[in-house]
Amino acid sequence: MNRKTLVLAAAMGLLAPVLAACGDTEGGSGDGDAIVVGTTDRFTASEEEGLAPLDPAFAYDVGTWNILRQTVQTLMVQPRGDGEPVPDAAETCGFTDAGNERFSCTLRDGLKFADGDAITAADVKYSIDRARAIKADSGVFALLSTIDTVETQGDREVIFHLKTADATFPYKLSTPVAGIVNPDDYAKDKLREGFEVDGSGPYVLEGKVENNELVRAVFTKNPSYKGALKMNNEKVEMVSFESADAMGDALEKAEIDVMTRTMSPEQVRELGNATDSEIELVESPGLEIRYLAFNTEAETVKDKAVRQAMAQVVNRSELVGKVYGSQAEPLYSLVPAGITGHSNAFFNKYGDPNTAKARDLLEEAGVSTPVKLTLHYTTDHYGPATKAEFEQLSKQLNNSGLFETDIEGTPWSTFRPAGQKGKYDVYGMGWFPDYPDADGFLAPFLDEDNFLNSPYANTEIRNDLIPESRRQADRLSASDSLTEIQDIVAADVPVLPLWQGKQYVAARDDITGTAYTLNSSSALQLWELGRGVSG
Repeated sequence: MNRKTLVLAAAMGLLAPVLAACGDTEGGSGDGDAIVVGTTDRFTASEEEGLAPLDPAFAYDVGTWNILRQTVQTLMVQPRGDGEPVPDAAETCGFTDAGNERFSCTLRDGLKFADGDAITAADVKYSIDRARAIKADSGVFALLSTIDTVETQGDREVIFHLKTADATFPYKLSTPVAGIVNPDDYAKDKLREGFEVDGSGPYVLEGKVENNELVRAVFTKNPSYKGALKMNNEKVEMVSFESADAMGDALEKAEIDVMTRTMSPEQVRELGNATDSEIELVESPGLEIRYLAFNTEAETVKDKAVRQAMAQVVNRSELVGKVYGSQAEPLYSLVPAGITGHSNAFFNKYGDPNTAKARDLLEEAGVSTPVKLTLHYTTDHYGPATKAEFEQLSKQLNNSGLFETDIEGTPWSTFRPAGQKGKYDVYGMGWFPDYPDADGFLAPFLDEDNFLNSPYANTEIRNDLIPESRRQADRLSASDSLTEIQDIVAADVPVLPLWQGKQYVAARDDITGTAYTLNSSSALQLWELGRGVSG
């Protein structure tokens, strides 16, 4: 019998950094009723990364968000599968004006934090205003940038007055930065350091910490939770492994029940083709993208012609084919295929790879060749194939004769802050969407307070096109302004899109709910997992 492979037709989501590399399962799936989930991601509290990784006002990567989504409740939540956000901590939410500038939510009656304290509208206002005021270095506060003021009416109604129309605002209220926290646990003007999390979400967290790393996260069902989510289990544990192979071995031995991020391309192929019926591989379209980021003020890439020449030389199809195979697809825009407003802007401008055209671009700009560059990548954040990807990129650029590149890998804890501080001229990054809308793939890179801390600033994009796109409640109507943004990015190349990936979850066949474990925004939904009967 062939190993079961489930292929989902709709985009479901992705995953990223969480937990430390230890590989200790402490009894595995047979230990009580807990469902054990494996990952290779790391989760640390370091001086470089920030000492408050799980504070909603600071956290801004998929891993920390996946901890917070289980524990800290938001007014809105993205539903299983796909679709627009629905009320969670709120009973009802919606725009109350024709211009999408006034958004009102009424809290569920009897809402409580996990410790039993009642939640009021004042707590929601406190939480939102706190994140906006702290303005953490991670840049996550920018998701709330369209808020002007937050008003409360009584104990249950919260009213958001926006600076400008923002049709994507309901999505933003479903992200962890809008999580509701207890003022008794979270100071108004200071981040909460360490790994403790308190909220009103579906689970309560108990973490095992070693050497400033969270090595095990135990999520226990919160009996006080009141919201839109249906709980299919009482407890889930997350454990991290040093490698995808170690994680895969643990799944084969039933030491864990579910394997998430990050499996190697070889591992995915083996899981899909193996003649074994005990493990199910779930494949679905993905919204994860990978790209090269540029410090546009660095001398080596300051001239736009250098970045354009790289865009003209890079062969995405060859890159994907040699490194990821059928697990990824070439990407020609920051906005991935499958999202309303996507356009193939880079292909429209540069067409197929062409060294002669790239040479002309450099000669016309007076740039001497070969251009010497170091391509930086992270060794432990985006999966084991990242090094091979950058070796292939370097080879393509060098074979053109126009570039002389080498590559350098760095652990994420050092890599991420170095990129933000402008220490790398060219570096590889991935993006897992804040929410499944084109705005969530453009504004974080191009708007003020962007998460890359990029010096690139286009006034037309920031002042006109992004606000214009947000005025359109019908997202299809925003396509013209979204397309124009993507065309400008293709011309200026502050970033160079490379590929978008599919996503995978592997689980033993007595585990149910794996088709909904990851949603269209890459959010981990542990409450969907259950234990059934193995087949």
